[in-house]
Amino acid sequence: MPSFDIESKIDNHELSNSIDQTNRVVSTRYDLKDANSKITLQDNMIKVSANETFQLEQIIPVLKENLSKRKIDLKGLRIGDAQESNNTASVDIELIQGISTEIGKEINALIKSKKMKVQSSIQGDSVRVTGKKRDDLQDVILLIKDQNFDIPLQFQNFRD
Repeated sequence: MPSFDIESKIDNHELSNSIDQTNRVVSTRYDLKDANSKITLQDNMIKVSANETFQLEQIIPVLKENLSKRKIDLKGLRIGDAQESNNTASVDIELIQGISTEIGKEINALIKSKKMKVQSSIQGDSVRVTGKKRDDLQDVILLIKDQNFDIPLQFQNFRD
């Protein structure tokens, strides 16, 4: 029976490449020359630090641009508030990975409400959709792409 998985993941290799590229760009920019800026990746967090919040506001768009160039969806980022202490300002950016049970239930309800000839089930942090025909699965993919969820969704493991 054909099936596929709906997932929400960020490619860690592309993420680290975009952070490295952002560090290089920021270090060569004249307006950020003495900013002591640093962008680091720690587990599911990106930490951006500089001397002032104004400089953070200059760095974050550069980071977003490099992430989007690397095909990382910006819906997967939750940017926190700027925190100032001593002579540094920092922002924590949370990376959203995996489909929560609430969004998984929304996806299941959406598929069931359209009365398509497919079954969907939540499996950990992904949703598995199975059906008898490939065309039905492709219709489900189109249906989900038309909806606006707060997280980036990818369709993986398409099997016949």
